[in-house]
Amino acid sequence: MIRAFDEYLRYGGLPAAALLPAKRNYLSSVYQKIYMGDIIARNKITNVAGIRVLVRKMAESVCRPISYNRINNLLSSVGGKLSLATTIKYVEYCEEAWLLLRLRNYASTLADKESNCKYYFIDTGILGLFLIDKDAMLLENLVAIQLFRIYGHDIDNGRVFFYNDGCEVDFYIPDDEFAIQVSYSLRDEETRKRETEALQKLPNRLPCRRRLILTYDEEETISDKHGTIEVMPVWKWINR
Repeated sequence: MIRAFDEYLRYGGLPAAALLPAKRNYLSSVYQKIYMGDIIARNKITNVAGIRVLVRKMAESVCRPISYNRINNLLSSVGGKLSLATTIKYVEYCEEAWLLLRLRNYASTLADKESNCKYYFIDTGILGLFLIDKDAMLLENLVAIQLFRIYGHDIDNGRVFFYNDGCEVDFYIPDDEFAIQVSYSLRDEETRKRETEALQKLPNRLPCRRRLILTYDEEETISDKHGTIEVMPVWKWINR
């Protein structure tokens, strides 16, 4: 089970990849020929280098809220200068091609909900092409994919959010009053404190019947005045 999960985490869920020994080569080909080919040709993009740099910067920023202005500034810093309007369009093209999935902040105003979001990749294998130290980011991206699989995802995605307003929670599902943090490990005391404190503050702000910290391989129960916080490996949560 753990070996199969590790393979899924690092090489994603594209069916053909599971049967190939050179998985990374296949994933690179899918990204270059299918995703980039489709996005560039269908939208008649002439600044091919610009959109390639944009996708790379989105991968490096995965799991963190990022605004259009921030994306635009990151592109400018590496010589990928685009207008803000073009940057917004390029992000939208990636969403329309199902390369990127957008997650909005539950606590934001309407305008900020659209302009300051988190973005996840449709497949962890594709995301892994761009990352070096990647396990923690892949784990959170995998959880996002599973939540979108459970609750659905479309352009207006109104069921899965993140929460960032004085405390930051990775995922919040208001219909189920369900909050999730993702942390590769809680063995580091600072990490443990950060992840648990956010979930301890959240019930004072929002209805919260279930609180969960998903890890790579750790499991326990943490008690506080609001009840319990479950700690569970991602592979076990996916298989429930």
